[in-house]
Amino acid sequence: MEPNGTEAPVGAPGESGKNVVNRRPRVGEIADTLRERIISGELQPGERLVEQTLANDLRVSRMPIREALNILRGQGFVSAIPNRGMVVRPLSDQDIENLFEVREVLDALTARRAAERATDWEIEQLRLALERGAPSAGPGATDAHGRINQGFHDVLTAAAHNDLLVTINEPIEGRLQWLVSRFDHPATYHQEHLEIFDAIRRRDPDAAAAAALAHLRTSHELWRSSQARDRAQIARAR
Repeated sequence: MEPNGTEAPVGAPGESGKNVVNRRPRVGEIADTLRERIISGELQPGERLVEQTLANDLRVSRMPIREALNILRGQGFVSAIPNRGMVVRPLSDQDIENLFEVREVLDALTARRAAERATDWEIEQLRLALERGAPSAGPGATDAHGRINQGFHDVLTAAAHNDLLVTINEPIEGRLQWLVSRFDHPATYHQEHLEIFDAIRRRDPDAAAAAALAHLRTSHELWRSSQARDRAQIARAR
């Protein structure tokens, strides 16, 4: 502790064992902030991540930035490039196909377990998340919809009451949200969330799994359509 009773800055010379322990939440918060910037598009695929620039921006030392980038590297959000350092990892078409393939299994399982295990309080939280989502069900609300969509899926995953599923889902969910943020179809997503919620409320695992799978396949088809449009535009420009 400093003489005025405040805690010494994390990473300060001569820091105590307590401060070493406290570094981990700081690193986790930095990783969360950078992940959100990648998902929102503020940090673009292929963009170089300069430790000192990020440290100045977030008003921390370079050490927690370096640790946070290593966390994101393990989660697949950034890559280490020789002679360039860390960059936001671009997702190839195959990466995205692999992502959807894995999410089909995880999303169906999550919804099934939520229908079996969700508490009444968690079902109410899902209802409230849907209620918050209704006003954004229109064009031009992509950022707000992304946050609401994430909130619904966070509650849904927690309602499955499987800690390992939560751990596995976290980095994969972030990458899927990065993709979903490119599409502005909140009305469609809201309706599909209602169908998932209704199945969970009725405690129907099969219906919940089917609704979750249909929801994911909507995103998959939207991505494929987007890719086809992009390729067509490139071809016309040649």
